[in-house]
Amino acid sequence: MFICKECGYTSSKWFSQCPVCGSIGSAEKLEGKKRSKDSRPVEIGKLQIREGKRESTGIESFDRVLGGGLVLGSFVLLGGEPGVGKSTLMLQLASNFKGEVIYISGEESPFQIGSRAKRLGVKEGIKLICETEWEPIEDALRIEKPGLAIFDSLQTFYLSSIPSPAGSIAQVKTIAERIFRLSKKEGITSIIVGHVTKEGTIAGPKLLEHIVDVVLYFEGDTSHNFRIIRAVKNRFGATDEIAVFEMKRGRLEEVKNPSGYFLSKDYSPGISTYPAVEGRTPILLEIQSLVIPSSLPSAPRRFSVGIDPYRVGMMIGVLEKYTNLSFASRDIYVNVSGGLRIKDPGADLPTILSLISSYLKIPLPRGAFSFGEVSLSGRILNPSLRELRLKEAKKLGYEFAIVPPGDKIEGLKYFEISHINEARRIFK
Repeated sequence: MFICKECGYTSSKWFSQCPVCGSIGSAEKLEGKKRSKDSRPVEIGKLQIREGKRESTGIESFDRVLGGGLVLGSFVLLGGEPGVGKSTLMLQLASNFKGEVIYISGEESPFQIGSRAKRLGVKEGIKLICETEWEPIEDALRIEKPGLAIFDSLQTFYLSSIPSPAGSIAQVKTIAERIFRLSKKEGITSIIVGHVTKEGTIAGPKLLEHIVDVVLYFEGDTSHNFRIIRAVKNRFGATDEIAVFEMKRGRLEEVKNPSGYFLSKDYSPGISTYPAVEGRTPILLEIQSLVIPSSLPSAPRRFSVGIDPYRVGMMIGVLEKYTNLSFASRDIYVNVSGGLRIKDPGADLPTILSLISSYLKIPLPRGAFSFGEVSLSGRILNPSLRELRLKEAKKLGYEFAIVPPGDKIEGLKYFEISHINEARRIFK
């Protein structure tokens, strides 16, 4: 058996060098010792279940995304693009957290963090460590034992025992594993900030998302004021919940009722209103399309922002097959209002209606909204949470529902559509 004195890695095999942290001479070979743990199976029904104690972050919508607050001793990963506001959000969270907080920064100097903290009105008492070498950071955490430790960002820290630069796969993986063990052993709630690559994934090995308890993505276009926190993994609650923030005067403010914030109330051709649902949060959005003759008919452009381009391409194919409209020699641009990204299949019908509207140069009826999933056969199906979508649109003053057949609520006019070949009748 092998055990590393440096990082605690154990294995039934013997290694001359630790495969996790790379330490040499810090391991001991254990032979002939009795196993300290009992590995016999236990019936699941006889297990004792204990609910993890939660602590509020002081940010209501953030707590909702987490499933009711931070579970003590949990390990949370927050990913986002550079400049989106991750450090600002973490400082505000640290200021609102009731327990003791240590903020560890490997990217900025104490002066930079102090200036931002003053601008944000961060409370006194938050302890700061500006260091990139991991060993002294871990020693300080073991001594202080804070309620919350924030690491900004994971890619800046390094272990001197590993002969590779900070941000490398070996460094990121090993430090993440050590933070995980520290969180569980000492009961320290840990939030690590990670950068997102051009492909939209958190930089470093994909294994990180399996180690942590919660994975959050902080999304937003730096040209817009709105930001979204989206849960994609949560061992303590539901996924796909979101929290919406608006950047105002250099700080992030909660948008507690996001519906209506992303609407321009413009009834021009190519614009359709769509009640999206993220988790259990309904948001009214606009899907905007522009269809114009292409300057290169043999290679027309296809661009989409905020919605899967492959999904848009599929909708164009369905339209061409089941209507008399041809998009072969036309440039197509599709955008979701507010810089948001949506994955809900209920956006299929609003996307198709916005494309037809722009193609025909006829706006959709005033006060109309739509939702529906479109199959390759052209059938239109109801997405999940139909009633919630209808109620949200009605609450904001919309009165004309273009939807698949299904249950109705009072106070709305309905244009029920079951196949895409019926869509053109809306524009007569």
